[in-house]
This record gives sequence, structure tokens and C-alpha cells, in this order.
Amino acid sequence: MNRYLVMAMRLPQFDTDQIGPHREFLDALREQGRLELAGGFADKSGGAYVLRASDLEQARVLAFGDPLHLTGSSRIDVYEWLA
Repeated sequence: MNRYLVMAMRLPQFDTDQIGPHREFLDALREQGRLELAGGFADKSGGAYVLRASDLEQARVLAFGDPLHLTGSSRIDVYEWLA
């Protein structure tokens, strides 16, 4: 499995009610062995997490299931990480 960096940047219409569902989403990924690391930025502009997936397409499918993306609260970008 490869590593993918997911950047979740808050949009002007960010909905704070999505923080709980987002954390539950991350907990589920962690239980599946797909999440290595996650955290928010100190300036509250968003956050990032590191996924384990077989390829970029699978990583995008996983990340685009994030409630922050599904509700339009944050812009989600996924990058293959060669760490």
C-alpha cells in the first residue's frame, strides 16, 4: 500500500456541524488500517491526513467520502506521498 496526503481546506461556507462526522469518518479509516496520521492546522484553515491505499484512485474514493467534502465544507485534494 502507498501513502497519500489529503489536504482538507475550509471553504467560506464551512459548516462546524461537520466536525463530528469528519472525526467519525477518520476513526473508521483508522479502524480499517487506512489512516496513519491526522490533524488540524493551528490557524484553523483546515487540516491534513495520511491515507494508505493501493493507488491514487482508491485514495481519492476514500477521501471524497469525507463528510467535509460531501457537504461542500472543505476542498479536498489528494497527493501521492513519497515518504
